[in-house]
Amino acid sequence: MEVKVVESGFVRVARKSELPVGEMKVVTVEGKEVLIANVNGTYYAIGNKCTHANVDLSRGSLEGNVVTCPKCAAKLDVTNGRVVAPPKVRLSHPKIRDEPSYQVKIVNENIVVKL
Repeated sequence: MEVKVVESGFVRVARKSELPVGEMKVVTVEGKEVLIANVNGTYYAIGNKCTHANVDLSRGSLEGNVVTCPKCAAKLDVTNGRVVAPPKVRLSHPKIRDEPSYQVKIVNENIVVKL
C-alpha cells in the first residue's frame, strides 16, 4: 500500500481488512520498521526489531497483547512496547530494552500511525 500522510504526521500503513484480529504486520514508516498488531479489534504499533536478539518481532507469535521474540523468547506488550518477560536465551547482548510505541488511529477503514 502506498504510504500517505493523512493528517498531522499520521501516515496510512494498511487497511483494517489486511490485519485480522490476532494478527501482526510489519510496515515501514519514515524508514523505520514498525510492527502493527490487532488485539481484539484495537490496533497497536511498536518497533519491530528485538533489542536483545536483533530479529524481526513480526516473525514471532502473538498471544493476546504479548509478542514473543522468535529467537530469544523475550515477551513484549504490543500495547506499550514494554518487556513483560526477559529473554530465555543468553546472547552476547545481555540486556533487552522496551520497544518504542507509536500512536495508531483508524481513519475510515485505514490504519494510520504517527512516529
